[in-house]
Amino acid sequence: MSSIAVLEQKFRPIWPLLDERTRRIMAANEAIGLGYGGVSLIHRACGLSRKAIAKGIREIESGDSAVAGRIRRPGAGRKNLVLSDPGLLAALDDLIAGGTRGDPESPLRWICKSTRTLAGELCRQRHPISYVRVAQVLHEQNYSLQSNRKLEEGEDHPDRDAQFRHINHCVKRALAAGKPVISVDTKKKELVGNYANAGQQWLPAKQPQSVQGHDFPGPEVPRAFPYGIYDLGRNEGFVNVGTDHDTGAFAVASIRGWWRCEGRHLYPDAGTLLITADGGGSNGSRLRLWKWELQSLADETGLALSICHFPPGTSKWNKIEHRLFSFISSNWRGEPLRDYETIVSLIANTTTAKGLKVTCRLDRRKYPTGRKVSNEEMKQVNLKRNTFHGDWNYVIRPNS
Repeated sequence: MSSIAVLEQKFRPIWPLLDERTRRIMAANEAIGLGYGGVSLIHRACGLSRKAIAKGIREIESGDSAVAGRIRRPGAGRKNLVLSDPGLLAALDDLIAGGTRGDPESPLRWICKSTRTLAGELCRQRHPISYVRVAQVLHEQNYSLQSNRKLEEGEDHPDRDAQFRHINHCVKRALAAGKPVISVDTKKKELVGNYANAGQQWLPAKQPQSVQGHDFPGPEVPRAFPYGIYDLGRNEGFVNVGTDHDTGAFAVASIRGWWRCEGRHLYPDAGTLLITADGGGSNGSRLRLWKWELQSLADETGLALSICHFPPGTSKWNKIEHRLFSFISSNWRGEPLRDYETIVSLIANTTTAKGLKVTCRLDRRKYPTGRKVSNEEMKQVNLKRNTFHGDWNYVIRPNS
């Protein structure tokens, strides 16, 4: 058997178990033992280059232990791109910051700043880099993909915080006295039909539900207007799904429906009802029809209706938004709202781990728009304004 075959047989079983450095050291040690011509023999036996074997011989002869436990010496290998191109980070930051800070001269101000686009622009500026490396550098510099965040409410009203404290005080006092407190609002109107609904649900693989390819329906397509009443003291919801228009009359009719169906049985001795509502929409603080209809409700029930409106632009702080509506949206996510019966069933079956219960009914009555309440009619509204922001806080008592 030739010497090369013997060496090949010696290397074969252990060669896959060695890393780059240990292969070099082992090959160099065998070459030293063979003497003159050993480097060529080892090269042909194991396939390692003569340059690598010679490097291993130098490491053995020098006795350098600085690389112990490492494959390469410290600082070996290709230099970091950020170090070899000092201007790269500044150029990348200018591209991104110029867009995010509104610089109209930025080359990417009006372009989607994908990693491919950024890499292309950097290469044009003589900073050669791949889009993969752009993503790595961005992560290293603490950049991340982010979406818009709805936090700005516009200009805050100077009495914003004071109104929140007032509402909180009224709610706590009413709950402590065992009086009914409800939060009301209209949920986003929904298209009724085989249209896409946001969210996902579990289904057999590759069997999604088919819906309309476009959701730009005309006025003939029916809509659903879910008006919610959330009982703060009992963690219970009542939703009246309208089919016509979201008006002040519809809003008060929904509250009337809750009182007849649940409220009067849960609070038989109640003399007052505290209602917290947004400052706009069908239950807006300036809407005359809302107050006119509330007067009718007060006369029918004998209740003194105490109303507290949230300041402008703060609707998301209304309790009904995150204690009722958010769970309804979660319950029907990914489910096409094909008909009113589906909507009512999905709302009525909404529950939470903390015991939320929801009652839902369908309201097919007509609520025409354009109803005007005259000054003479407003004089019949038995309304008393609070000393603090009477436009937001007032009581409507029965005329009798």
